[in-house]
This record gives sequence, structure tokens and C-alpha cells, in this order.
Amino acid sequence: MPLADRPWFRLTWPLAVAAVGIAVGFALSVGLDSYFVFLAVSAVTAAIAILGLGVVTGSAGMIALCQLTFAAIGAWIVAGLSYIQAPGGFVLWLVLGGLGAGLAGVLVGLPALRLRGVNLAVVTLGFAAAADVTLVQIQFPGSADGTPVDRPSMFQSDRSYFFFTIIVLALCALLVFWLQRGRWGASWKAVAFSERGTASVGQSVAGAKLTAFAVSAALGGISGGLIAGQVQLPFASSFTPLQSLALYVLAIMSGAYLIDMAIFGGFLWVLVPELLKRWGVPQDWAFVIFGILGVQALTSGTNLGQGLRNLWYRRQRPTPPPAVDDTDVAPTGPRITTTTVATLDPAEATGAPVLVVEGLTVQFGALKALDDVSLEVPAGSIMGLIGPNGAGKSTFVDAISGFLPRHGGRVLVAGQDLAGMSPTRRARHGLRRTFQQDRVPPSLTVGGYVRFVARRRVDRVDVEKTLAFFGCPPAATRLTSVDVGTRRLVEVAANVLARPRLLVLDEPAAGLSHEEHLALAMRIRELPERFGISVVIIEHDLDLVRSVCPRLTVLDFGRVLASGPQAEVLENPAVIKAYMGETELL
Repeated sequence: MPLADRPWFRLTWPLAVAAVGIAVGFALSVGLDSYFVFLAVSAVTAAIAILGLGVVTGSAGMIALCQLTFAAIGAWIVAGLSYIQAPGGFVLWLVLGGLGAGLAGVLVGLPALRLRGVNLAVVTLGFAAAADVTLVQIQFPGSADGTPVDRPSMFQSDRSYFFFTIIVLALCALLVFWLQRGRWGASWKAVAFSERGTASVGQSVAGAKLTAFAVSAALGGISGGLIAGQVQLPFASSFTPLQSLALYVLAIMSGAYLIDMAIFGGFLWVLVPELLKRWGVPQDWAFVIFGILGVQALTSGTNLGQGLRNLWYRRQRPTPPPAVDDTDVAPTGPRITTTTVATLDPAEATGAPVLVVEGLTVQFGALKALDDVSLEVPAGSIMGLIGPNGAGKSTFVDAISGFLPRHGGRVLVAGQDLAGMSPTRRARHGLRRTFQQDRVPPSLTVGGYVRFVARRRVDRVDVEKTLAFFGCPPAATRLTSVDVGTRRLVEVAANVLARPRLLVLDEPAAGLSHEEHLALAMRIRELPERFGISVVIIEHDLDLVRSVCPRLTVLDFGRVLASGPQAEVLENPAVIKAYMGETELL
């Protein structure tokens, strides 16, 4: 097993990096003079704030222009607790400041459940402006009578306090590292790429967004608490909306979802104004420089950190697929050719239905996209849903999976009526689907995406076997480096590994070559027996449908045209007439 895949190494190397960082911070606290120590503390506090922006903006893809407002909340709580000499000391106050800011982040994040882009930016910027006016009026506790914030008893001097901030930065970086590689981190990246794709795998979109805002705001609050300890008399001028905008730009430009680049952004936050000062240029020009860098990053669609990593990835040799026993992976069914026809197993025809659709009707104004559609899918079976373009197939999938909740009729999975269930709840109940469009977030690895979609604990061997079964790249492969067709295979493999009751494959062969079509067909035929799931396939490739689906249902103009065994349906004159130009294929 490669060293990077060993569990002990995955656990210990982040701790080792953090320990090295703390050691370097201790050396700097000893070697720097007092002025540079002050600048270094400012860089560390900015890095923690930018690290939070990396969560909400870089990972979750939402615009938040009020990070220093959350820092002000943390600073206000720390200053207030210090002023009243609350028990617990500075460390506890710092944690409480982060929690208070995190709660404010949840409240500010609520509009993000319905707003996106510029609208969300306006809301967060408005919150920052309102908070700035409020702070100017009420001021920070202790500022009126000059009562300073008490630092930790062991870190009273500027040098020792800098070392303390380094320890806090290391702990925050470790927290973000582990969150990013866990389910929360995967949900942030998934919701940034596709909210529909996120909901379809059983992950709450609202939960993903609110946790991103909460973690980001909590880090901002910790940053503000450290600023309060640094200056000891915090003022509103340290937390203006303009500074929040500058931090956002630095986060975008550097790629702050990458921990090392968030720290680099904090370094730039201090370096650029300091260089301007030494060159005799007003330090306010730093905001202009940050703005130019941000515009460049937004227009180019990339950032410094990801650009450097892409250069590094290109230098790496591709990892060969893992060696997996063919007897555990290779399908055992007959070889699929263009003339292979799926036959109906008697057990399939009599199995209890896993999906029952009764009178499903979807209407858009005067147009009925689905008109009294009824069908059943027996457990352990594969059914094909076919029909001409515009027949209502995609509308059918959206309706049963919860993306079109306003419909007539009933949808039952494993005997339970899905009425009122969101797409997330339906996925958790065992109804999974894939999409015609690419919904696989490219920022994840193959293994990270598979584990996220599975929503259950799966070991490395299960992941490797399932990926190899579908002919997917190894788990360590980055999804940015694979083509769209391969990502569709990864999407199917991930949903199969979730072990749903019913898996709806919406044109799974799109983007695949003819040979890949045949290989996919062979694997789909194995799904009921090997993984214990029922399958509904929506596909225009009738070669694949004929070779995989013993039963077919044909839709035409939103109505069921024919349903039953494959041979009977394909020989139906009404079906042949509906397909017209595809008659020869039938």
C-alpha cells in the first residue's frame, strides 16, 4: 500500500506539519524585533479570517463580504468578557467569541438559502455596513475608560502573544483541514457545483450552506478575538466594510480554500501596505492593488494556489489502476454485443414492486407534461423508460425524485408514499438518480466523491472494487483530470455504492464510446444480483436498452404508450409509429 494511503500517515502528517509551523513560529517570536512581531500578529489574524473566507467562498462558492464584521463580533465578546472579568480567561473568551460569531454567521447565512451571486453579496455587504454604524455608536467595552483586554497569563508580552496566535492558527488550520476532507467539506464543494446534484444524494443543501457560513464566521470571530488581544483597546476602525472587501479579494486571488494559500493571503495583507509605506506611497493604495489582483482572478477564472497546484499535478505521472482480483470485479453474465437481448427472468416479473407510480400528472399551465402515468418496477429488476424527445421522461424523473413536488398522483418507494418529501429525504429513503448533465464536483477526488455520495461507511477495498467494476480511475485520481464520460461512470459507481432501493439512470451512456456503451451495459445487468438494487434506465441508445432491460415502458406526449416485456413492447405498432425515424433500430 502506498505510504499516502496508510491510515496512520493520513492522520499524522497534518499534525506533523502543524508542529513544524508552531516550531517556526516560536523561532520567529524569538528572532523578530517588536515592530515586526506586531506585523506578524496582524498577518496571522488576517490568515485566520481569510481561512474562514476560504470555506464559505472558496469551497461553498457563496459570496460573503462581511468577514471582518464577524471578527468585530468576536472582538466585542472578548473585550466584554475581559471588561467584566468573566471567569475562564482569554482562551475561553476567544472560544466564546468564535461561537458567538458562528451563530451570527448562521443568521446571516439564512438568506443564502434563497439568494445567490450579487443578491447575496448585497445582503452581506449591507450587514457589514449596518454593523459598522452600530459599532461606531456603541464602541467596544472598555474603550471609553481605557480598560485594556487581558491577554493570556502565559502570553503577556508581544513576542509570547505572537507565539500564542501561531498556536491558534495551527489549530484552526487543522480544524479546516479535517472538515474539508470530511462530509461537511465534500458537501460544501458539491453545493458550490450543483445544488440539485447535492440534494439528489441525500445531502441537505441548507445544511451545507449554513455550516459553511457558521465555520467561516467562527474563524472570523476567533480572528477578531485575537485582534482584541493584540491591540488591547479595539475600535470600530479596525473592522470596516472596505477591509472586508479587501479580505474577500485576497481570498479569491490566493485561493483561500487551500490552507497554505490562506496563510499566504494573510502575509500579503501585511506585506503590501508595508512595502507601500517604505516606498513613500499612501497605504490606502493597497486596496487598489488588492482590487486589481481580484479582478484578474475573477476574469481568469482561476487563482494563484490552484494554478501552482495544476503545474505540480502535470509533472506527476498518472497512477496505475489498483490491482483488483478479476473474480471479484468482472461481471459474470454473458458477453454483451449489439445483438444481445435482455430476457425476462420470471422472478423479476413476480417480485414485490420497489416503485409504484399511480396517476402521476404534471402540468405547466395548459401543457400536461405527464398525464395520468402509472407503472411499477419490481424489486431486483431493470426497467427501461424510453420514448421520443419531449415524451416526458425527464419530467417523470424530476417528479418522482422530488424536484417537481407539485404533481398529481402518488409515488411509493418500498411501500411508503413520498408525498411531501424533499429530494434529500427521498434519496435517504433509497431513491437515487443520476443526471443528463454533469453534476460531479470537479474539486473532489474520485474516492472523496464516492464516499460522499455513498452516505455510509465504506472501506478502501469496497471503493476500489466498485470503481474497478465500472472501469473508473483509482480513488486518488482528481476529477478535474478525467473526461465527462468517465465522470458519468464515477457518478453511477458512487450511487451504486450507496446501496439504494431504486437507482434511476438518466442517459448513463451519454459521452461514452461504443465500446464503453457495451461495457456499461454488461455491468448494469449485474446490478440487481451483485448489489441488490432495482434500476430504471432512461436512454436513447436502443442497443443498450435492448441488451439490458427485460421490461420497457414507453412514454409519448406524457402518456404511457406501452409497458411490458421488451419484445412485446418493441413490436407494438404504436411504439414503432411513435419513433418513426428510429423504426429500423426497433
